[in-house]
Amino acid sequence: MHAFVAPLLIPYPDINPVLWHFGPFEIRWYALAYIAGLLIGWRYLIVMSRKPGSRISERDADDFLLWATVGVVLGGRLGYILFYQPGYYFAHPAQMFYVWHGGMSFHGGFIGVAVVLMIYSRLRRVPALELGDMVAQIAPIGLFFGRIANFINGELFGRPANVWWAMIFPKGGPIPRYPSELIEASLEGIALFVVLWLVRRFVPTAKHHGFLIGVFCTGYGIARCIGEEFRQPDPFLGYLWGGLTMGQILSIPMIFIGIFVMWWVTRGQTAKA
Repeated sequence: MHAFVAPLLIPYPDINPVLWHFGPFEIRWYALAYIAGLLIGWRYLIVMSRKPGSRISERDADDFLLWATVGVVLGGRLGYILFYQPGYYFAHPAQMFYVWHGGMSFHGGFIGVAVVLMIYSRLRRVPALELGDMVAQIAPIGLFFGRIANFINGELFGRPANVWWAMIFPKGGPIPRYPSELIEASLEGIALFVVLWLVRRFVPTAKHHGFLIGVFCTGYGIARCIGEEFRQPDPFLGYLWGGLTMGQILSIPMIFIGIFVMWWVTRGQTAKA
């Protein structure tokens, strides 16, 4: 057999995952990505709360940052443990808290934010669906930075590829691979953000509170399923039912949930929620 060699490769920019360290204290790009996503999303949330007709006050948007952080971190970590490696973490419970080693699940973070959003809305007496629409519009920002952090860490790299834009990842062996982190950053981050902005700007049904939540769920599910076609499956899971990856199995229901939510809100049942 002939060796698998791409005709031309883009050099992988081998960036140190640790931006700065002093003794045992380290600042990692991975942590900064989460911080950047939360802070930029928080500022965008405040901007949206200032628009005429918004029932989410600037103070409500400001205070939600802490709640969102708890939902993302706690939900993301628990989701990774339960969806991806429950056996390992139940056997090594202390490592459940080692979040600096990576291991976060978007689907778990999504559930975590949804839960804290509902609790926050009830306690602060703010419209949950309207706040959810606003959070849906800022979520792609965090997704973008998260995927860039994956790329810097050289993790979640792609499947073997024979294209000119393939890369050789330090942790992926000598085989050229798709830069799947950048593909997912483009789809889940940039493209999904643009779609949500266009829908809010030009689609009349987007005025129904909750509609953008549905657009986000469906859009993310589609984007993730496409991105997973370029991404190397987790070695401890591999391909699952029908050749699907865990990411696709968790994302396919989001597509149908999003479609249902869009249909439900446009029937007028939640226009005043």
